[in-house]
Amino acid sequence: MRLAKYIAQAGVCSRRAASRLIDAGEAFVNGEVANHLTFVTEQDTIIVAGEAITLSAQRIYIAYHKPVGIDCNFNSDDPTSLINHIANDGPHRLFAVGRLDKDSSGLLLLTNDGECCHRLLSPLYKQAKRYIVNVRPSFERIAANDAALNSQFVSALSGGVLIDGQVTLPCQVSLLSENCFEIILTQGLNRQIRKMALSQGFIVTALQRVTFANISLDDLSTGEQRALFKDEIDEILCLCGLANSL
Repeated sequence: MRLAKYIAQAGVCSRRAASRLIDAGEAFVNGEVANHLTFVTEQDTIIVAGEAITLSAQRIYIAYHKPVGIDCNFNSDDPTSLINHIANDGPHRLFAVGRLDKDSSGLLLLTNDGECCHRLLSPLYKQAKRYIVNVRPSFERIAANDAALNSQFVSALSGGVLIDGQVTLPCQVSLLSENCFEIILTQGLNRQIRKMALSQGFIVTALQRVTFANISLDDLSTGEQRALFKDEIDEILCLCGLANSL
């Protein structure tokens, strides 16, 4: 397989991050600097960022209820880093499937299956993520006596709004109260929901992800994690077109 895919499947990082490591000359195959055309097998000696990597025969899939205040980086020197708050028995490299910003909470998937991670995040596979969002109105909305979420807000976000120079993809939005809404996205731009709400004059005060693809937060307590059940893994691999990968 191509080197970037191998690096991702080994759980080192995402395929996109693997491509950046290759571009930076940080990947070596059998002692030679590798490039994007390099094909590898498990018989090759592969060094990435100074560390030898191999494919793990065991694939790990974990659901974690991330609290507010935990950063989705893997910096062991940072006490708020995710790596210091999850249990990882054995030598498996785990990484987060996408991110939840530090001020957000909810369902975070962790795995050492790079290809599954890549496909869960790829816009080609359109995996849905559902969030519950609390907001407060901006001063301008309060001054205009227009402080509650309404049908215009739903229509704007559902159809797509301009953030960071691009229009967001259509999505599903439902009002839960005058200051709370549910949103289902298949897109994952940086701080997307916060920026979408702000474009309509609302500031996010709490944001929780409750589902990702076929996995739900359910009754998983804050800070707890659990291994996915076999039927959940089978379904998520099917959604990603990887049903025959195990």
